[in-house]
Amino acid sequence: MHRIVFRSRFCVLLVVLFATSVLAGMQAQATSYAAVNHPLDSRPWMNTSLSPDQRADLLLAQMSLDEKIAMLHGSSGSAYVGYVPANARLGIPALKLEDGPAGVADGMNNVTAFPAPVAGAASWDSTVMNNYGQALAQEQWGKGANVALAPTVNILRNPQWGRSFESLGEDPYLTSQLGVADIRGIQSQGVIAEVKHYAANNQEYDRTTVSENVDERTLHEIYLPAFDAAVNQGQVGSVMCSYNKVNNVYACENSYLLQDVLQQQWNFPGFVVSDWGATHSTVAAANAGLDMQMPDDSYFGTALKNAVNNGQVSMATINDHVHRILRTMFMIGLFDHQQTGTPASNVATPQDAQVALQTAEQGTVLLKNDQQTLPLDSSKIKSIAVIGADASTSATIAGGGSAGVVPPYIVTPLQGITKRAGSDITVNYAQGPTTDGSLPTVDTQYLTPSSGSGQGLQSQFFNNMTLSGSPVLTGVDPTVNFNWNGGSPGTGVSTTQWSARWTGTLKAPVTGTYTFSLTSDDGSRFYINNQLLIDNWRDQATNTETATIQLTAGQSYPISVEYYQNGGGSNVSLGWSVPGQSNTWLDQAVQTAKTSDVAVVFANDNESEGSDRTSLELPGSQDQLIQAVAQANPHTVVVLNTGAPVLMPWVDQVSSVVEAWYPGQEDGNAIAAVLFGDVNPSGKLPMTFPKQASDVPANTPAQYPGINGQAQYSEGVFVGYRYYDQNNITPLFPFGYGLSYTTFAYSNLVVSPGTTSYKGNVSVDLDVTNTGSRAGADVAQLYIGIPSTNVKEPPKQLKAFQKVFLQPGQKQHVHFNLDASALSYWDVQSHGWVVQDGTYQVMVGSSSRDIHLQDNFVVKQTNGPRYVTVQAPASIAPGSTGTVTTAFTNGGDIAVHNVQFSPQTPTGWTAKATSANTLATVDAGQTVKMTWSVSAPTNVQPGNAQFSVNVTYMGEDGSGRSQGATTVDVPYSSLAQAFNNVGVSDDSNPSVGNYDGSGFSYSAQSLAQAGLTPGATVSHQGISFTWPNVPSGVADNVTVNGQMVLFSGSGSTLGFLGASTFGTQSGNGTITYTDGTTQQFTLTLADWYANAAAPGGDIVATAANWNQPAGSTFGPHAVSVYYTAINLQAGKTIQTITLPQNSNMHVFALGTK
Repeated sequence: MHRIVFRSRFCVLLVVLFATSVLAGMQAQATSYAAVNHPLDSRPWMNTSLSPDQRADLLLAQMSLDEKIAMLHGSSGSAYVGYVPANARLGIPALKLEDGPAGVADGMNNVTAFPAPVAGAASWDSTVMNNYGQALAQEQWGKGANVALAPTVNILRNPQWGRSFESLGEDPYLTSQLGVADIRGIQSQGVIAEVKHYAANNQEYDRTTVSENVDERTLHEIYLPAFDAAVNQGQVGSVMCSYNKVNNVYACENSYLLQDVLQQQWNFPGFVVSDWGATHSTVAAANAGLDMQMPDDSYFGTALKNAVNNGQVSMATINDHVHRILRTMFMIGLFDHQQTGTPASNVATPQDAQVALQTAEQGTVLLKNDQQTLPLDSSKIKSIAVIGADASTSATIAGGGSAGVVPPYIVTPLQGITKRAGSDITVNYAQGPTTDGSLPTVDTQYLTPSSGSGQGLQSQFFNNMTLSGSPVLTGVDPTVNFNWNGGSPGTGVSTTQWSARWTGTLKAPVTGTYTFSLTSDDGSRFYINNQLLIDNWRDQATNTETATIQLTAGQSYPISVEYYQNGGGSNVSLGWSVPGQSNTWLDQAVQTAKTSDVAVVFANDNESEGSDRTSLELPGSQDQLIQAVAQANPHTVVVLNTGAPVLMPWVDQVSSVVEAWYPGQEDGNAIAAVLFGDVNPSGKLPMTFPKQASDVPANTPAQYPGINGQAQYSEGVFVGYRYYDQNNITPLFPFGYGLSYTTFAYSNLVVSPGTTSYKGNVSVDLDVTNTGSRAGADVAQLYIGIPSTNVKEPPKQLKAFQKVFLQPGQKQHVHFNLDASALSYWDVQSHGWVVQDGTYQVMVGSSSRDIHLQDNFVVKQTNGPRYVTVQAPASIAPGSTGTVTTAFTNGGDIAVHNVQFSPQTPTGWTAKATSANTLATVDAGQTVKMTWSVSAPTNVQPGNAQFSVNVTYMGEDGSGRSQGATTVDVPYSSLAQAFNNVGVSDDSNPSVGNYDGSGFSYSAQSLAQAGLTPGATVSHQGISFTWPNVPSGVADNVTVNGQMVLFSGSGSTLGFLGASTFGTQSGNGTITYTDGTTQQFTLTLADWYANAAAPGGDIVATAANWNQPAGSTFGPHAVSVYYTAINLQAGKTIQTITLPQNSNMHVFALGTK
C-alpha cells in the first residue's frame, strides 16, 4: 500500500521553455469561467468601474441584519470543508473554502497531488512557488472552490512539529518571500488565498489549548513577518487565526493580534476566518476582530445576533466584518466571474503534473556525495538495489491532515528508477522492514471468521465512531491490512467518522512469545483471548503500537480488532512476529545490496496535522536497515522522504544522502531524474538538520511542548540557525545547505556605500561562476550581522537570496539592495522597527555556514527609537476622572522640533491637558512628559477603553509621528452586569442555552431539584452566594475574558461558584483593593461534565441531566456546579476583581467571608 495520510532543470533554456509552457496552460485554464452580468440600476454594486470598497459599501447598505450574520459563519450542506451559502436576493455568490496547501484535499478525487510545500521551500525559488500556487488554485477553481486554505507560513520552531512538511521552513525572510510567491500565484487565478495559522501555531501537542508565550520582539521578528509580507506584499485576501492561545489569549479573540497588529499596524483590508473549531466566544471574538467563524454558527449565528440586539456588539462592528468579506470578494473577482466546476470535476491536467514534477525536482537537496557516487553512471553500473518499503509498497508522497491529497496515480521510486535504468541495468528490489514499525501482516491461513467456517475475519462497518447500532456493511476480509487513503471503505460507509470491527479466531502455529503490532490512523484496539492487548485508541497520524503474549501451538484464540476513523488518513493493519522466525525482511535487503553495484535505500518519517513526532529518529527499524545495507555495499545511497530533519547515526557509513521531502505523485520520476543526473540537484535546506536531538532550539519541557499548557518561548529570536550560531553548535547540515553535481565560485564582492543612514539603501554586488563541468544552479545567500548595541542580535540573519542557473564556465552578476527593513530590529519601547548605529556585517555564501565573501558598512545618525509611553489608572468608573501621563522619548541621534501631543479617546470621553502639549524642541536622548485629566461618561459601557496619544514632530526627513496607548478598564457595576453566556435553559426550550459553545446547557429543572433556583441563596463553606436571579434563556454567567467587576467585600476568603468546559481550566486574575494595592490569584474550576471537583474545590450541586442541542447523540448526563476560593489579604476591602482570560471558564456567583 502507498502511504498517503490525510487530515497536511538545471539548464536555463529548459527552465524558460518549461515556464512558458506551464504559464500558457495556466492562462488557458484560467479562462474556464464566464462573466456575470446584472442590470446596474438594480444592483449598482455590479459596476466594475467602482473600487472594491465602493462596491462593498453599496451592497452592504442593502443587507438586513440576518443577511449580514449569514455572511459571518459557515453552514452545512456542502462538499467543501467550509461553506457560506449564496444570497440569491442580492446576488452574493457562495464562499466555498477548501484545503489545502498541497492541492485540493479532503478526499476529493481527480486532482493533482503536489509535493509538500516544504519541497517548494527547498527550491529557494519564487518562480517555482508562484507556479505551484497557480496550479493549485486552478484546480481549486475547477472544483468549484474559491477560497484556498493556503499557504501555511508558520515558522518551524521545533523539528518535531507534525506540520513541518506544510510549512516553508525556519527562517522568517525565506518563508515571507516564498509565501508571497505562493499567494500571488493562487490569487492570480481568481481564488482567495487564506494564509494560516495566525499566529505562533508551532506545535500540534495540545494545539487547541496551549498558550504560546512569546515576547513582543520575538513575535514581530520571527513569527509575524511572513504574515506581514502576506498582507503588504502579497495582498492576501484572508487570514486564518489559529487554535492556540498567544500569551494566554486565544488567537481568534486576541485583540492585539487581530486589531493592533493586523488591522492597525498592517492595514489589512481582508477578512479573518477561524480555524475549524477555534472560536471560543461570541462577544469577545467579534469585538476583537474575528470576521468569520468556521465551520458552523455556534458562536456567530443566533448568539451574535442576540449580542447585537442587546448592545454587546455594535452594528458598526458587524458592518466592518461584512465589508471586509465583500470587499475581498469584489477584489478577487468572485462577483464578476461565474464558476462552473463542481467537486466531481476532473481537474488533474498534464500541465499540473509537470508543475508537481518540477517542484519535486527543484526541491530535492543533495546532502552528501562522497566518492561521487551520484549521479549514477549508466555506462558503468550494471545493477541497482532499490531497498525500502518507501520505495514501493509504502511510497511516502505526502504528510497527513488537511494537506493530504488523493493522488490520481503514484509513480513509486522503484517504478521511476526501473524505467530510467532501462534494459541494460538490472534493478533488484527488497522491501526491508516496514517504515512505520509494523510487523508482517498476520497470515490468513491462521484466521477463522467468527462464523466458524472459512479463512479470514468477520468485518462490520458502522457510520459512527463508537461501533454502535447496526452495521451498514458486513463481510469477511482475509486479514486486517487496509489503507483507504481517506476514502470510503465500502458501499454505504462514509469517508469520515466511521468505525469497524473484525472478529474471529487465531490459531497459533508454534508455542512461544508472539509480538503483535497494531498500526492505524486514527484509533485502533486489539483483543486476544478476551483481553485488551494493544490500546491505540486516539486521533493520530499513522502510529504503531506493539505488545507480546504467550501462545500455545494448535490452540485457537478469540481475537477482535476495532478501529475508528475521525477524518483525514484512514489505515489499519494487524501484524505479528512468530517465535523462531528470522528477520527475513532485513536479510533479503542485505542480500540484495550485496549482489548489486549500487544500493539505494529509501527511508521516511510520518508527519501529520494533529500530532507531533515523538522523536527525530526514523521510525521503525529504518536506521538498522540503512546500517546493515551500508555494511553490505560501500556504494550506498540514502534517499529520505521526510518533512523535517531526522537524525542520521549512519551518515558516515553511506556514500550519498538525498533529501527528497514528500514529493507528491511524481515521486519516482523526480528522484530518478536526480539520481541519474538528468536533473542537477539545486535544492537548499530551508531548515537546520541537527547532529543530535539535544542540539535543537526549544529543547526543554518548558519550551516544548510546555508545562501545564504553557509553552515558553524563552529562546527568543534565537530560532533555527540563529540558535546554532549563537551557541556555537555545529549542525549536521546547516540552513541553506545543498550540494550540486557541479561547483561554484563566489567573487568580486562590492558593498556601497561604506557609510549610510538609517534608511539603508546599501548595494551588495558579487559574481557567481560555475567552475564545474555540468550545468547547474546555486543560491547566493546574503546574511547580515546587525550590531548588538541596544539588544542581543543573532550572529547572522538571512536578508536576501537569488537562485542562479549557470552553464559550465558561465559567470553571472548578482545584485542585492538592503533597505531599512533589512537593518531593523523590533524595539519594545517604541513598538516599532528601529535601525541602530554601528557596523553591520555583510556575509554572502551558499549556506548559513558556508560563507564565501564578507565585508561591512557603517550606519550613522539613526532615527530612533522615538516612542511614546502612556500611564493611566488601572480603571476609571463611569462618570469618574483619572490622570493620564504621557512621555515622549527621542532616542535618535538628531533633535526634533515643533513637538505636539494630541490625545485620542473613545467616543464620549474627554481629555483636558493639564500641562503644555506643544514643545519647540526635544533634543537627542531627551524624554519629555505631559499630563491629561481624562473623564469617562456616565453611560460608558464596561470593558476595555483605549486611550492613545499621538506625538507629531519635524525631524530629519520632515514630519514624523509616534503613538503610544494604554488600556483603561471600565468595571462592570456587578457580576450580573457582566453576564454574557446563557448557561441554563428550560427543558421545554433547550435551544436557547449554549454553555459550552456547542449548544449544551444546564437544565433549569435539574438544577432546581439540586437546590439552585433563580435568586436562591446558596450557602457553602460559610459563604452566602446568590444564584443568578434571571429566567432561563437569559445570560446567567460570565464566560471569563478578563472582565473587571466592581465588588465591595472583605474578610479572609473570596469564593466563586462556576464550572469549566473542555477539561479542568485555570486562569490568573487580579484583586484590586481600595488602598490601591493588588493581589494576583489563580482560579481553577473543574469540567462541568466531570462531576468531580478540582483540588481545593467542592461540588455545590449536581444536576441529574443536561440539555442538549438538536441532533445530539451524547445522551443523558449529569453536570455539576463547583465552589472554589482564594485567600484575601487581611484587613483590606476589595474594590474590583479582574477575572482571568479563559473563555472555557464560567462564573455564576461571588461571595466573601
